[in-house]
Amino acid sequence: MQRLCRSLRPLCALAGVAALLGAVPGLAADAARELPQAELVPGGVAIVPLAATSAPAPQVLFEGNRAMVLPQEDHWIAVVGIPLSAQPGRALLKVSAGGRPGTEVAIEVAPKQYTVQRLTVPQRQVDLSPRDLRRVERERVRIRDAVATFSETLPATLRLEQPVPGPRSSSFGLRRVFNDEARSPHSGMDIAAPTGTPIIAAASGRVVATGNFFFNGNTVILDHGAGLLTMYCHLSVVGVKVGARVRAGQSIGRVGMTGRVTGPHLHFGVILNQVFVDPALFLPPGAAAAP
Repeated sequence: MQRLCRSLRPLCALAGVAALLGAVPGLAADAARELPQAELVPGGVAIVPLAATSAPAPQVLFEGNRAMVLPQEDHWIAVVGIPLSAQPGRALLKVSAGGRPGTEVAIEVAPKQYTVQRLTVPQRQVDLSPRDLRRVERERVRIRDAVATFSETLPATLRLEQPVPGPRSSSFGLRRVFNDEARSPHSGMDIAAPTGTPIIAAASGRVVATGNFFFNGNTVILDHGAGLLTMYCHLSVVGVKVGARVRAGQSIGRVGMTGRVTGPHLHFGVILNQVFVDPALFLPPGAAAAP
């Protein structure tokens, strides 16, 4: 715990959670689980040590959404996704355990300036018809419901495999401007690859949604456990069905250019506690290197 707090000293000092805990039976086997890179910025990930004193895991809520809690050798940690919309400054996690009243743990979100990307697409994909708007609203509900999945099984690792070979053609968090009209920031990472290139599951999990969406095209969403999900968009072929279990590295589809795109690529999204976070924090160093 002391080594962890030295690596996260600003977070531990702010949160006041650096107390050493008594050993909790059965946690040692999970201590080697690989974690994402921590970055306390909008769209980043906070790794927060928790002052738990008993075997049952504490429950952590961030902005009303349940966050992942993982066992370490002698303590618990929360792995929390920070939404792109978060304002820099103090943010609070609500922590409860064993039926006792909850406490608040603070983290400090630092500012981050994301770059602006300007794209040209068919005008009908910017100024949507009433029919397309109704479709987009229906699809937004489907995606939101899938993203809200929280299964109790813990992911085997939080270090993900790059789902398709190729360089990063567009990074997470870019402020998107379509035909000179500002839109929502980019919620994933684009990896350039030719149409038909096989796409693999970034980690083992269960297929919770597939479909063809107005913006995302052919899409697959995988649940890896405890609020960690991955999304794969613009596929030419979807190779899995809802409910199927997949292994890390298993083919789930092929690269395409369906939906709102300017060329073939994979849009790869990572979700924690119902918010999209930077996939680069979960990939091996150098994977899908930025241009």
